[in-house]
Amino acid sequence: MTEPRLTATMEDYLEAIYSISNEKRVVRVKNIAKKVGVKMPTVTNMLKSLSQKGFIDYEKHEFLELTNKGREVGKEIDRRHQIIRNFLTDILKVDSVVADAEACKMEHAMSSRTLDRLTQFIDFIQACPRTGPNWLELFDEYRLEGINRGKRLDRLKGFVRELNRQIKRLEAEEKV
Repeated sequence: MTEPRLTATMEDYLEAIYSISNEKRVVRVKNIAKKVGVKMPTVTNMLKSLSQKGFIDYEKHEFLELTNKGREVGKEIDRRHQIIRNFLTDILKVDSVVADAEACKMEHAMSSRTLDRLTQFIDFIQACPRTGPNWLELFDEYRLEGINRGKRLDRLKGFVRELNRQIKRLEAEEKV
């Protein structure tokens, strides 16, 4: 038996239900409608479909719950959304409202392999001695002003000094 195919809209609903269930004791149709930005009858139709596919337990005019399968999908879509949103806001300095909307679109289209690479890249940026917060500030300056050739030599000298400090600190830690 093959797994039921989910559309991006179905994933959005599962993500919304997952998010609401983490915030509130019960999930109601009106909460989902507000979060997804649609009318309640539209939510009801989607809930029937998700229930038939085994992603939620739902009876009309009752509370609903994610099944284990639905919770897994909702959690994964939420994780994808947060990774992409954080990359857009923290690294690329995209406005948070725009980043949230664009992350919602990208989370469905990006493969797991590409998302893993993006996560590794974010980790690298934060751990690499040549990058880090200062590097991100420099990227933001470049994004706004372009290359400032007059500052390049001073920055390279500063980078070498900081790199030498980090090397000495790591060597001292290894001796301990």
